[in-house]
Amino acid sequence: MGPIGQVAFSIPMTFKVSVSSLRTPAALLAPRVCAPALLPARTMFIQTQETPNPNSLKFLPGRTVLEEGGTLDFPTVATAQHSPLAKLLFRIPGVRSVFLAPNFITVTKIDDEVEWKVIKPEIFATLMDFFTSGLPVVHQAAYDAADGRQDGAESGDEDEVVAMIRELLDTRIRPTVQEDGGDIVFMGFEDGVVRLKMQGSCTSCPSSVVTLKNGVQNMLQFYVPEVVSVEQVMDEADEVIEDEFKKFEKKINDDKSKSEVK
Repeated sequence: MGPIGQVAFSIPMTFKVSVSSLRTPAALLAPRVCAPALLPARTMFIQTQETPNPNSLKFLPGRTVLEEGGTLDFPTVATAQHSPLAKLLFRIPGVRSVFLAPNFITVTKIDDEVEWKVIKPEIFATLMDFFTSGLPVVHQAAYDAADGRQDGAESGDEDEVVAMIRELLDTRIRPTVQEDGGDIVFMGFEDGVVRLKMQGSCTSCPSSVVTLKNGVQNMLQFYVPEVVSVEQVMDEADEVIEDEFKKFEKKINDDKSKSEVK
């Protein structure tokens, strides 16, 4: 687990107190003289925690983000329309994706060219402003959309094998992955192949394939002999992002080649 950083934001609060005497009826009719008095500042601590993915960082605001057990992944700004918090974070230049969990937010930046020291202050400010605004983190439509994307993984009459796979994922694998700022979602099981979707910091992590094959697959095969292999699946949004980044990388390489020729 990576080192933890901590930033504190103080929010001064004031209120008015009456200093007029209330001992006589006359005093009740007299104008009240009010003077401001400062309360101790309410402090919001936002911690950061590194992940195995150098382009992803966990932000822990010290308060509830989502309902216990729930996670939501927003790989693009288009998918964040039902989350006021995610939409604000996407306004920060250099932010690639946003992942929400019960007690943390994972922000993934575009690439190594975008420096954390540049965008972290903006993320801190955005989180502080948001959590003091009283706005909802997400609307119900965000949960409905997430449920819709997983309809293919649901079955009214799940067999024992699928039930065991789900239980292992929920109790032994997902908690560990979430500690690293991501999540693994079960998408289906067919012909011995478990289909999983990586989210959060796991999406673009260089070690995600190794994690799937050496970690998740080995554990599932140990407890569930019917499992032959584990495959990572990508939805349409993931494929679009992947294509765009490949084009972007190709453009950078072409520009470097032209510069070297000159």
